[in-house]
Amino acid sequence: MSKTILITGSTSGIGLGIAKAFAEKGYNVAFNGLEPNGAEIAQQVADQYKIAHTFSPANLMQPDAIRTMVANAIKTFGTIDVLVNNAGIQFVAPIDEFPDEKWDAIIAVNLSAAFHVTKAVWPAMKAQKFGRIINIASAHGLRASEFKSAYVAAKHGIVGFTKTMGLEGAPYGITCNAICPGYVDTPLVEQQIPAQAKAHNMTEKEVIEKVFLERHAVKEFIPIELLAQTALFLASDDAKTITGIAMPVDAGWTAQ
Repeated sequence: MSKTILITGSTSGIGLGIAKAFAEKGYNVAFNGLEPNGAEIAQQVADQYKIAHTFSPANLMQPDAIRTMVANAIKTFGTIDVLVNNAGIQFVAPIDEFPDEKWDAIIAVNLSAAFHVTKAVWPAMKAQKFGRIINIASAHGLRASEFKSAYVAAKHGIVGFTKTMGLEGAPYGITCNAICPGYVDTPLVEQQIPAQAKAHNMTEKEVIEKVFLERHAVKEFIPIELLAQTALFLASDDAKTITGIAMPVDAGWTAQ
């Protein structure tokens, strides 16, 4: 019987890359995303890899919508074997200019949503004595950068949450690990470039070289495919004794 993966924010960027990698391995995929054509994107992946799927446009700032999304996936597939808490948003500004509503939204989507989704899938994973939870954190879960107070706080929170879930899940065959990417060439990063250019008073080209890739020892963006392969490993039986870790995939950023 095919295993099932639920991935938040899986109709673009890192989440979509992970969805494709697991679909290629035959997983059923429960998609989630706010893109207007999200259902179409999910259907295209399902058709390409000939897998079963669901799609939910649940807004992750709404716990009731999260619980409905998880319940529908479990009703469709029987259980959820792998959860990837991936969805994230960003806003860049100095603390004295940081809008309250942006702080609240970033904490809700990047941190609180992981709690609500994990809590919702936990009973099914406990019942089957198996689960793999993978949180997409960030190098910013291990290091800080100026002008990103909410994002850095949320990602540090995800790393702490990961450790706790690793401990709580151990008696039930549930592992929980975080992947901490450096800068990945995704729509989220592309949206940051103009704001960072304004904040640093630089051109966009200078921002890429001096802000984004400056901290990478390997002067490249992280490939989405590498993150997908890391997730596949953490979901595999080979990683059954790896839990509670924050794994940098960051071109050498946190080695410095």
